[in-house]
Amino acid sequence: MQSVEKQIIAVLHGCGRGVVFTPRQFYGIGDPHAITMVLIRLSRKGTIRRLARGLYDFPRHHRKLGLLSPTPDAVAGALAGRDSTRVQPSGGYAANQLGLSDQVPMKVVFLTDGFSRKVTVGNQQIVLKRTTPRNMVTAGRVSGLVIQSLRWLGQRHMDDSVVRILCNRLGTDDKKQMLKDLKYAPAWIAAVMRRVAQSKKK
Repeated sequence: MQSVEKQIIAVLHGCGRGVVFTPRQFYGIGDPHAITMVLIRLSRKGTIRRLARGLYDFPRHHRKLGLLSPTPDAVAGALAGRDSTRVQPSGGYAANQLGLSDQVPMKVVFLTDGFSRKVTVGNQQIVLKRTTPRNMVTAGRVSGLVIQSLRWLGQRHMDDSVVRILCNRLGTDDKKQMLKDLKYAPAWIAAVMRRVAQSKKK
């Protein structure tokens, strides 16, 4: 039977470089204390990297840049998985994911139905902000991403270019899902979503 350390390394290689995780992910392998000690040992060896208390990654390497920072989605996803909660990108980060903003903010905010918390990874702060159940109904769906992006942009910044970008970015299934989720969006955002869903790519 493989040692706990070998089993953890095998799982990490199966997930691939860039994965972010917490000790809880490996509790099925062995005793929680043993898992924690193995992760501490692997981080000291440089096999994995400790990002924050109870949060690690299997870092990606770049030939010139060295170790790369994990993506905000990977960090937020690991925290959500540990706490059995959901997360939803919001603000400028959501807009960036949809091509509505060129900037990746230094402070990335995710809405959550769990506890609020902050984690700093490198130069970037990742914030999980507790929100209302209504804001989390569309979490994990393109509708949620669109709603949060448009809310960040604001109604006065809506124009044909926003509709065009979203129309070209989203697929047929995404647009069908948006139509189903119109009821969860504020009226003006729902109107934009309907336009996007009914527009053709250009």
